[in-house]
Amino acid sequence: MRPTKPLPKSFVQRFHGWKATDYVENAAWYRRLATEGQRPRTMVIACCDSRVDVLSLFGAERGEFFVHRNIANLVPPYEPDGLHHGTSAAVEYAVTALHVSQIMVVGHSECGGVAGCAEMCAGRAPDLEREDSFVGRWMDLLRPGWDGVKDLPEGRMRLEAFEKQSVLVSLDNLLTFPFVAEAVETGQLALHGLWNDLAEGALQIYDARVDGFVAL
Repeated sequence: MRPTKPLPKSFVQRFHGWKATDYVENAAWYRRLATEGQRPRTMVIACCDSRVDVLSLFGAERGEFFVHRNIANLVPPYEPDGLHHGTSAAVEYAVTALHVSQIMVVGHSECGGVAGCAEMCAGRAPDLEREDSFVGRWMDLLRPGWDGVKDLPEGRMRLEAFEKQSVLVSLDNLLTFPFVAEAVETGQLALHGLWNDLAEGALQIYDARVDGFVAL
């Protein structure tokens, strides 16, 4: 027997509240989404952090964004090795099946995954260095970005720069996928890198012309 338990009553109450209000008011739209299928034009790759809500940032409606979340909004390089690749599968589906016209990689301030990787790179996180650490081995994807920030003063400035490196590393890795590179080359797909300041509610976008992030 699987060791599951009933949902907390507060969750049940929230569901019934949603069903009686939002669903009733938009029932036709929900039924249309169900019967006609999803047709998002944008894929969002964001962090699992509970404080990050890209749908709210852009006032997006249900069905508008194809969203994939993982630790530190990272995209691995193209590795067709027959193993399990959840993020790569999401990218493949978005580009080849849904034919999205843009992919947004959204990083954020105070990212715990990025902070953990910084500690690893500084030799201060033995637990994350263990081979059986899923978080540590996932955050190895960000190690190439350490060279761009390691000479900055230790503290918030360096961590913010490293958080932005997580976006840039992901953008670079996206282009290692042949179907992504081809879609970008033909103008069918645009890539965007963004960074969200949680405390200030600010959003910055990577601008290749200045090779840096600028405020929206």
